[in-house]
Amino acid sequence: MVRYCFIAYLWLFGAVAMAATVEVKGLFSGSALLVIDGQQKLLKQGRSYAGVTLISANSREAVVEFDGGRHHLGVSKRISSRYSKAQKNEVRLAQGHGGHYVTPGRINNRPVTMLVDTGATAVAMSLPQAKALGLDYRNGDKTKVSTANGLANAYRVILQSVTVGTVTVNNVEALVNMSDYPTMILLGNSYLGRVAMSVDQGVLVLQSKL
Repeated sequence: MVRYCFIAYLWLFGAVAMAATVEVKGLFSGSALLVIDGQQKLLKQGRSYAGVTLISANSREAVVEFDGGRHHLGVSKRISSRYSKAQKNEVRLAQGHGGHYVTPGRINNRPVTMLVDTGATAVAMSLPQAKALGLDYRNGDKTKVSTANGLANAYRVILQSVTVGTVTVNNVEALVNMSDYPTMILLGNSYLGRVAMSVDQGVLVLQSKL
């Protein structure tokens, strides 16, 4: 009977460990605040709880180990059942007139319409568009941009966030052109380069990188 209970206990413990969900709530030098199966635990490097071992931690990420595998997690990042990565956010954009992809989105949580432009190094917008978004562009860095009419004055700024569907990227570089060009905000590579991008039968797929 005792042996049976012991085996049952091992089976139950193994099932709990395999089903664990781990989320990072806080990062510190040498320790991390984790939520493991709903239980909040502050682990130091080298310490374990419920089959989860904190290998290292700094202000950017925690490295945790489970069942021989190591996972790099930032704040609010989660690994769940069998420690597969959490599902990535994804948005699909249908091809529009002329083969272009135009999408509604949000800049600094304000609604905008953007044209996907893989040839643009950064998100680009006109002076009126920047003013409508309330951007403090004059505190940005002065620069020059190339337009159809030659070189033009611009300001390089950092946007708090750019969102398309459910795919958000924070701290995105943008160029504010001191003119009425472009007529539509260009979704350039300062955003596109930080998401996974592919084309599926003419549909543009943008997916967050975990």
